[in-house]
Amino acid sequence: MSTAVLDTPAALDTGTALRFVTCGSVDDGKSTLIGRLLVDSRAVLQDQLASVERSGQIDLALLTDGLQAEREQGITIDVAYRYFNTARRKFIIADAPGHEQYTRNMVTAASSADAAVVLVDATKLEWRAEQPELLPQTRRHSLLVQLLRVPNIVFAVNKLDAVENPALAFAHISAALRQFTQEAGIAVQAMVPISALKGHNVVDAQPGWCGYQGPSLLGLLEGLSVAPAEVGLGAALPVQWVEKFHSSSDTSQGRRVFWGRVATGQFIPGQAVTVLPSGKSAVVAEVLDRARRPLGVSAGRSTGLILDRELDVSRGDTLVTTEASPELRRELRVRVAWLDDEPLVPGRLYWALHGHRWVKAKVSRIVHQLHIDTLQTREAAQLGANAIGLIDLSLQEALPTLPYAQSRALGSLVLVDTASHRTAGAVLVESP
Repeated sequence: MSTAVLDTPAALDTGTALRFVTCGSVDDGKSTLIGRLLVDSRAVLQDQLASVERSGQIDLALLTDGLQAEREQGITIDVAYRYFNTARRKFIIADAPGHEQYTRNMVTAASSADAAVVLVDATKLEWRAEQPELLPQTRRHSLLVQLLRVPNIVFAVNKLDAVENPALAFAHISAALRQFTQEAGIAVQAMVPISALKGHNVVDAQPGWCGYQGPSLLGLLEGLSVAPAEVGLGAALPVQWVEKFHSSSDTSQGRRVFWGRVATGQFIPGQAVTVLPSGKSAVVAEVLDRARRPLGVSAGRSTGLILDRELDVSRGDTLVTTEASPELRRELRVRVAWLDDEPLVPGRLYWALHGHRWVKAKVSRIVHQLHIDTLQTREAAQLGANAIGLIDLSLQEALPTLPYAQSRALGSLVLVDTASHRTAGAVLVESP
């Protein structure tokens, strides 16, 4: 059986480094897969290989599992980032933990990813059944990368070398994945059979193996596009740092420069901008890049803005173009991935972080909870750890937000417990 691969349009950007996250359930082979990619693409030095050799065999998972607790327990706990490149492009890999307890770490890694490789362990499923039941963490991670708007989702069915009939196992598991993704509305780039341990179809393609005729996993990743910058929206800059800047330029006149990463749109000199939440207005005198060179800067890049007049602007404020500024809102309906062990309950007060601004937020209502097994919504009095739900938030101060479907930067918040200071929830703003 061959699973179709979506064509990559020529216009897509494949020259920029691709950030991708590996996710899935516990012991599905995520760390081993990354180790295989690094070794077979010759991105590992000989002394590194020697350090992870055990009884004459190379333990590929140890190339990413660097914490002492990870090596002792044989699990991934924290997100590990690795870098490598091929002749076609550069990659930044995030190895996310599969344990349900560490879902918050996986969400952190996926929030900035251009692609997600969801691993499925064939040996854990009843692959002889025509529709084997997927593991809960496979479903949860798939739903989370969809909610986080990761633009490219690839399923890699792993450990097929360890089953009696690899072709039949891949056919049945692929059918189960297709049914699940269609019901959940998840757009999938491809489903690929692999063996991370043996290296089958990871770097070098093996046409016909398991009935699959497409490219290898690495070949697929080389052709994916990065997440497009949100340049079609009005320009917005959450201010991270304010600096007194002295320049010989006639336009700067020693005024302050407001540094941050452009969330949406593009800034150029001469634009009228508004400071939120104060509502004060000015005109952009200079736009500096990270090397302090005057230049127009678009979404996704860091910049410094110098205004034509002195205004009270501090860390946490947002500079937006006056003609297309996002709406200031205090009441939000949001999708939340709950990450704390303490359940979310209506009436509870949290800190909310939006950009670089902290405000108090109260949970007004739990609208419903998503049941990951049935994909149905149900009423809930509270949301437990790793639950996904829809809630209403009331903010102490209005924030310039957009729906997450329009902007990953302006449509996301983080909820933090006011007592323990633990990250409690990842919040995605819904349409009004």
